[in-house]
Order: sequence, then C-alpha cells, then structure tokens
Amino acid sequence: MIKQTRYGDRAFCYKCYRPKSSCMCPYVEKIETQTKFVILMHPKEFKKVKNNTGRFTHLALPNSELFIGVDFTNHRRINEIIKTHQSYVLFPSKSAHDLSNELFVKDEKPLAIFLIDSTWACAKSIFKESRNLCSLPHLSFTTNKTSQYEIKEQPQSHCLSTIESTQVVLEFLAKHGIETIQKRKLENFLQPFHKMVAYQESIIQNPKSRAVRWKKSNMQDF
Repeated sequence: MIKQTRYGDRAFCYKCYRPKSSCMCPYVEKIETQTKFVILMHPKEFKKVKNNTGRFTHLALPNSELFIGVDFTNHRRINEIIKTHQSYVLFPSKSAHDLSNELFVKDEKPLAIFLIDSTWACAKSIFKESRNLCSLPHLSFTTNKTSQYEIKEQPQSHCLSTIESTQVVLEFLAKHGIETIQKRKLENFLQPFHKMVAYQESIIQNPKSRAVRWKKSNMQDF
C-alpha cells in the first residue's frame, strides 16, 4: 500500500509500521531474554499504526513472537509454544500469580508469557474465542506506576500500555533471578514509546505541520 501526501509518496517503515518520517526503530533498545514473550495482537490494534506499542515490544525482544488474530484455538505455532513452555497469560484475574508479591517458581520448561495487545473489550473477545488460552494460568503485578501514554486516555489510572506492562514484568523477572538484565537496558526499554508520544504531542500542538493525505483509489488500507 502507498499513501500519498501533497508532498509526494509517504514511505512506511515495515519494521515499526510507522511512516519513515516518524520511524522509531533507532530508539529500540533490544533486550535478550530466556523468557519467550508471545504478543497476541487484535486486528483492531494492528490498524493503530500511529500509537500501537505491541510492535515496539516485539522489536525490542528478540525472543518474542507476534501474531494477529482473535481465535488462536487451532494456531499451530501457539499450541506448540504452549506444549513446550511453562506458559502464562499476563492478565489481572483474581487467581493470577502476582509477580510483585510472590516468589516465582519456574519448572524445567522454558518460560513463555503471552501478552494480549488490545483494548479490554477486545481482550475479552480473544479469551472467549481462543480455548487454548483459557486453560493457561494468569500472571499479574502490582505497581505504583501510571501510564505515560499522555496522548491516549486509559480506561483506569492504573492501566499501562503493552510496552509499559512488559517493562514491569521484566523488572520483576530480574528481581526473582529469572532474567539478568542491565539496569540501563531496562531504563531505555521505553525509549521508542517516549519518542512516539513526544512526536504525537508535537503534531497535536502544531496541526499545520500535518500533511493532507489521500489514498490511491485502487489501494486498500491495512
């Protein structure tokens, strides 16, 4: 797909899926982990090219996989991960294992943490449709951090974006000795997120800087 502006073609970066003029790839701080992170992105979230943080999370974690969909019941790769890993879903249910208060016990299988990248309503759709996820235990955490997603209103003050939640999980995994991560890398993990928020705020404050876009009539949007 090619999007046009009055200044010419608007090229996209096919790593972060943002326009090249606001590509955030240079700010990604990669963190190697023993834990596999599996990002399940709802199709509606995939369309949010401008403010999606699930893709930043995927780019920053080499040991991660990203899948787009709603019903993952018969997804071959996901079922393979569930079978071969000690798998959890990051979800704040009443029965969830609280990373912030409980000592995490790891078995012989490698650890895999599933991250649902969507709104709360869409997350419920994924759980409802994906029977293989329903049987997985949940992980949660308690934190005093509030979201720095100033350009997006969160449903509640304690809700964090996907990349912010992942940073907190990484901090607790390091605390429990499951991961060894340099403090500098953890601090820089949110760098593309912060740069994106700053960029979006600058666009909001300077609306005249926005290009007028139109789509080719024979092209379809993502």
